[in-house]
Amino acid sequence: MTFPLYIVVLECVATVAVIVSLVQVVSFVMQGIAKRAGASAGLLHTIRDEMALISIILSFWSVISIAGLTSEFTTLTLSGIVGIIISLALQSTLSNMIAGVLLFHDKMVRLGDEIQFGGVRGTVVRIALRSTWMRTQDGNVVTVGNSNLSAGPLVNFSAAGRFAGEETVRPKNDRRTDAAPSR
Repeated sequence: MTFPLYIVVLECVATVAVIVSLVQVVSFVMQGIAKRAGASAGLLHTIRDEMALISIILSFWSVISIAGLTSEFTTLTLSGIVGIIISLALQSTLSNMIAGVLLFHDKMVRLGDEIQFGGVRGTVVRIALRSTWMRTQDGNVVTVGNSNLSAGPLVNFSAAGRFAGEETVRPKNDRRTDAAPSR
């Protein structure tokens, strides 16, 4: 059954409006999460641009599908291929972002902490969503991806003071005491 042209155009416009609205909501939520995590203005701009690109691609595919210029199989195949390409391209970025969120949540590293990672020792000067910056004793700034940092080994020389007063949890069969043996 064929529909009049104005119905097809109206359906295309409505579909594009829904897609753009949904993508804008997702973009707004992602930017809010990134802001709370301390993301830079450049990252927020990148999120906005990438979501606009996703909106354009989804709108284009929807219009082609509604107009009957493609079959469901072709659309499904193309969307699967594009999904794989995007996920492979963003794999390290997403890994760093997830690790950044986990670093914030675990509070293992804070600004001003003295840490050592990969043979480099320095003071944490910036913790971003994708990377952590530390200044070495000679004044150089080293950037470490958050996924690498969370994978370790990481030595935090400043964290010991945060655990003072917390009870140490040991297995039941461990009979050691915290006090040093007297001689």
